[in-house]
Amino acid sequence: MDILVACDSFKESLTAEAVVQAIIGGFREIYPDARYHAFPMADGGEGTAAIMARTLGGRLETRDVCGPLGVPVSARFAVLDHGRTALIELAEAAGLAQTPLESRSPLFTTTYGVGELISAALDMGCRHLVLALGGSATCDGGAGLLQALGVSLRDLHGQEIPHGGGPLGAVFSLDDDRLDPRLAECRIEILCDVTAPLLGETGAVAVFGPQKGATPAMIPLLEASLARLASLVELRCGRDLTAVEGMGAAGGAALGLVGLCGATLVPGAESVAGLLGLEALVSQMDLVITGEGRLDRQTAQGKAPQAIATLAKKAGKPVIAFAGTLGAGHEDLLATGFDAVFSCLERPCTLEEAFGEAEQALRRCARNVAATLALGRSFQAAQA
Repeated sequence: MDILVACDSFKESLTAEAVVQAIIGGFREIYPDARYHAFPMADGGEGTAAIMARTLGGRLETRDVCGPLGVPVSARFAVLDHGRTALIELAEAAGLAQTPLESRSPLFTTTYGVGELISAALDMGCRHLVLALGGSATCDGGAGLLQALGVSLRDLHGQEIPHGGGPLGAVFSLDDDRLDPRLAECRIEILCDVTAPLLGETGAVAVFGPQKGATPAMIPLLEASLARLASLVELRCGRDLTAVEGMGAAGGAALGLVGLCGATLVPGAESVAGLLGLEALVSQMDLVITGEGRLDRQTAQGKAPQAIATLAKKAGKPVIAFAGTLGAGHEDLLATGFDAVFSCLERPCTLEEAFGEAEQALRRCARNVAATLALGRSFQAAQA
């Protein structure tokens, strides 16, 4: 029996590799002779750079850059295609992993370090830039990123605005005369893991702001800030980008790159799956297993498990998914290609406890699911 295990990370607790190995470990207790095909996945979020470098024969470069809280962090990006392509993962420089729970506030967090990584890639001669969004701690519309690349954002008094989504509300002018000219030589692709627009009830702030630390009182302020920046970008490029699908990813981080640099948004999970050749592999499997930290209605909006489930459904293969937790709308996933979804959460507990117990809980859950499958096969055989 051939079993594909292609999972994304469980955010802030398990890497994609650890998730895959925990599931394989649990299944192997019941099916020791099965052939397991391990594929750590990413959809443009955390782990994308490392996975792509390892799978496609690239290398990882490390730079010290400005972190989301303004404190230096060590961040990596992948160099691929013999040095022609750089895959820059926003979460490395502006992610939740660099932002302690008690310090999270999109009023102050910045994407400045992401711009520094882009500049480093340009210094190395890369002219195909792939920016992987997801796992961000920011909601600054990519303002910090733009400032790091030479764009000036000033208030009514001509002063450069500070970092963060809060000060962004005071921006009065956008000057891109000093935007790094090397960007004009680049093809820029942005991998999105969601289809959310920039503004509104399904946008960057309303849906994703709370997980970045936004309180209800911050929501209207951040929404106004993004709207203000979008209006200035529109003046420069002649396009209203606020309703574009995917523009709400990572707190609107793609806004300036699309408007000022001609970057294109592409579905992250589908792009990664295509580069890894997963469609051909799925067609050869007897069972497909996928998963991510939380399965809910957002999963169907371009997340890695949905991309895997779509490939499995197309090939007529059964697919099950594991998660740390099941959120609102997870039951709807059964109509989008998933045959079954499971949470490995074993008991009511704190978030810290869930993170600390995640690996063993996931392994036990996988073992129990495998045992249930084995019982089902035995029962069917007995009824035949």
